Amino acid sequence: MVAFSLSNVFETVATVIPAREFIVQGDRRVTYAETNHRVSGFARFLVGRGIGLRTARSTLARHQSGQDHVGVYLRNRTEYPEILIGAYRARAVPFNINYRYVEQELAYLLRDARTRVLVYQAEFAPRVAAVLPDLPEPVLLIQVADDSGHDLLPGAVDYEQAVATAPPGALPEPDGEDLYLLYTGGTTGMPKGVLWRQDDIYRAAMGGTRFGTGEQLDSYAEVADSANATGGAYRLVVAAPFMHGAAQWLLFQAVTNGGTLVLPTVADRFDAAAILDAVSKERVVALPVVGDAMARPIATELERRDYDLSALAAIHNAGAPLTPAVRQRLIAAFDRPILVVDSVGSSESGIQMTQIFDAAASVRPGSFVPADPHTAVIDEELGKIVDEPGSVGWLGRSGRIPLGYLGDEEKTARTFPVVDGTRWSIAGDRARILDDGRIELLGRDNLTINSGGEKIFVEEVERALAAHAAVLDVVVVGRPSQRWGSEVVAIVHVDDDRVTDADLLAECAEHIAGYKLPKTILRCPAILRSPTGKADYRWAREFVTRT
Repeated sequence: MVAFSLSNVFETVATVIPAREFIVQGDRRVTYAETNHRVSGFARFLVGRGIGLRTARSTLARHQSGQDHVGVYLRNRTEYPEILIGAYRARAVPFNINYRYVEQELAYLLRDARTRVLVYQAEFAPRVAAVLPDLPEPVLLIQVADDSGHDLLPGAVDYEQAVATAPPGALPEPDGEDLYLLYTGGTTGMPKGVLWRQDDIYRAAMGGTRFGTGEQLDSYAEVADSANATGGAYRLVVAAPFMHGAAQWLLFQAVTNGGTLVLPTVADRFDAAAILDAVSKERVVALPVVGDAMARPIATELERRDYDLSALAAIHNAGAPLTPAVRQRLIAAFDRPILVVDSVGSSESGIQMTQIFDAAASVRPGSFVPADPHTAVIDEELGKIVDEPGSVGWLGRSGRIPLGYLGDEEKTARTFPVVDGTRWSIAGDRARILDDGRIELLGRDNLTINSGGEKIFVEEVERALAAHAAVLDVVVVGRPSQRWGSEVVAIVHVDDDRVTDADLLAECAEHIAGYKLPKTILRCPAILRSPTGKADYRWAREFVTRT
């Protein structure tokens, strides 16, 4: 079985379908061949500056990297995939940077990642200039032009000049052992860099395993056949930022299927109308979203205005919870059958579980089918797999999992323990085995509220509150309480001021036990979330503390 490198996956597909559109944004349409040419130019530029592999993987511990790291600090643009794949081709390691970070957060991330190269959009040049003095080593700066009006920073190279780097200039041969680095969102703590082998992440989340079958691709010839087979019909819109793992995984899923990625023309914010316009204009067949924060405004826009979505076959959710109420709104917005595919996964696990819904589906909220035999529930003491219905434990994945966290040996050992002789990824999600073999996702353990001796999972409470028609958004956290130790507090955004707390609690009580009901409900005109749709629980805790 071949060890896949992400650069070679792309080059294989570009060789087979060179004239097919790879990425579209408004009037800009770029083929696989054009992208592959620019990728090689950028890779030659990096190699010419001495960027790439420094230490063989076989000599390093799991939490270590022997490759140079390339920060990617852009909004969604056609250049983003070029930069990722070009870095891989140079045997460097690109990593994602959240463009909403303030200077202190940006400086932390660049230091933690031991950044050698920073590719940034001109819009962010002032913030980059502000943090450079805080970095321990010089960083090679590459600036992507936009309409912000910012000139090149001193010493920076224009991105178009970099991609124009022409032969001669031999490129190294990428390897499946080369790293994939993805930083977590940092919504519950400081971001951590998750290190994967490229072969492992490709098979765990990026198309190297066929959806719904668990069958793995064995060769580049099979990748080529997969790309050829779709005939150009596989067209996806990218609603989430490429800085989010779900969007990067989607990128390579599209490549494996010879697909076209469609980027909305509005890139500085989530715009449901722009996304649906792109779906309509470009005959998109699948619309990926990240939780209610994206799905709810899309449902609202579908209810407000008619779009030609006759090519759309499915809506895919991953990366954040999709509540039953929002899912039903999406399904009801169509006058024909439409599938909603809900997936569970994380930066530390890849894709673990899925559930497919249609108008007739009647499935327990938050329950999923394991994607393969490598997903299981591990007991509280991390001693064995549990399979008895009703058992609660840690959601885990074995097999193709990350190496560890960059620079953090202790957390690597804690998150990727050996259970009964097998190494597992246990990112902190709690789960319950159901009678039919499905797994109910309860939520992250570090978000669990211990109230009066009872464990309460915030995502379960959030789902219950979101079932009320007036609730536009909700986030639940714990707050210190003399009586309960910790009490459940819900922050809600409602669209009808006539709705009382009693109304919300009554709806909530239809779905969860009384001891789980919020002790306090706080109203908020907008709930802070990351650009990827994930709730910012640090902000939520601060909000309930000062309110």
